[in-house]
Amino acid sequence: MRQPTFFIPHGGGPCFFMDDPTGMWTPMERFLQGFIADLPERPRALLVVSGHWEEEGFAVQDGAKPGLLFDYYGFPDHTYQLRWDAPGAPDVAHRAAALLADAGFATTSDGARGWDHGVFVPMKVAVPGADIPTAQLSLRRDLDPAAHIAAGRALAPLRDEGVLIVGSGMSFHNMRVRNGDATAPADIFDAALTAIVTDPDAARRADRLAAWETLPHARFAHPREEHLIPLMVAAGAAGDDAGQHVFEDHVIGWKVSGYRFG
Repeated sequence: MRQPTFFIPHGGGPCFFMDDPTGMWTPMERFLQGFIADLPERPRALLVVSGHWEEEGFAVQDGAKPGLLFDYYGFPDHTYQLRWDAPGAPDVAHRAAALLADAGFATTSDGARGWDHGVFVPMKVAVPGADIPTAQLSLRRDLDPAAHIAAGRALAPLRDEGVLIVGSGMSFHNMRVRNGDATAPADIFDAALTAIVTDPDAARRADRLAAWETLPHARFAHPREEHLIPLMVAAGAAGDDAGQHVFEDHVIGWKVSGYRFG
């Protein structure tokens, strides 16, 4: 069975593993708990594209047993003792690199890098048994949206090989604003982004995503777009499959969405 692709919100740092007395992160946690568990067929492997890894060209993490990269700061001590011991997926990483190379993209590999928190935090919620082999793909440092859509398109054959492609980021990511200062422009940007993602015309969707900076409040939503670009890979890998708006909530005043294709 062909796997869908997803763009998921990965929250703030290790938010799902800290006290949350107001339940701010609960809806997102519930979404993450179900987005893989509820699939008709469990994927044989994951390929995760995180907003927290950039290289000059695309790179794949091809280690057999990656550790964790605690690339967040100022959180409680116990959040630096988290474990997520899923096996790596070197075969998927090498297959992804070959597909990208065939499409003309320079690709390198890194067997030593650990999974950053854009991978292990949401995946620890989604796959608590750590029993799905996982590979990671970097972003390209230029953050060119059209190039990342094209890279996703090149990776699409993995979907027919039992691999779930997951873009992990945040649909809104401006750390300088929150609550009342963010709510209205975040809502407007989110509505415009969702209209593009759910456009049934895949070619038009790709063109409009590549021009995401023209959306209202685009640079307010993403002063730097590394948390949005994983969406481009997921959308590119979707091919002609329609986008669905499968999650929305407000956190710290931000409207945050998740999307599924296929």
